Amino acid sequence: MRKIIISDYDPQWPDLFEAESKLLQETLGAIILHVHHIGSTAVPGLAAKPVIDILLEVASLSELDKHNAAMEHIGYAVRGENGICDRRYFTKGGERRSHHVHAFIMGDLQILKHLAFRDYLIANSQVANRYAGIKRAIALANRNNCHQYSMLKAEFIENHLKESAMLVKARKAVLDSGD
Repeated sequence: MRKIIISDYDPQWPDLFEAESKLLQETLGAIILHVHHIGSTAVPGLAAKPVIDILLEVASLSELDKHNAAMEHIGYAVRGENGICDRRYFTKGGERRSHHVHAFIMGDLQILKHLAFRDYLIANSQVANRYAGIKRAIALANRNNCHQYSMLKAEFIENHLKESAMLVKARKAVLDSGD
């Protein structure tokens, strides 16, 4: 069973993302339309599980599915949708996970949610610090239960996704009004 460990921010995380992004682009080629660093390791200064989360925007999930063997060749386990409709999920590192890849068709709402939450935390250090504290407390209470850890974080994430969506709408309204 995997242990949940929250680490202080590691300045190497962006470099690890860049290296893996390059490997994924070499492996999957034109299937990938965009690659994003998401999750807590993408937020400077934020404590996180030391797992690099990568979001791929693709034109076709069925085309991506044809490259499962290539993903396995570079060390990924193929997980299919893994509980989220219209997603493809891959993990690297076995029980000592190092990378997660989440793939969605370009334009999927999940892409916007992941990017909005990441950007919201980057722009709001106080919220990011609260999130780090919550993650540490949840991890201590649920050291070996990844599902419980994820479930307990979900309420915080959903509340702040709503807040970040309101900020995006307010900014758009200001831009649209020409002020």
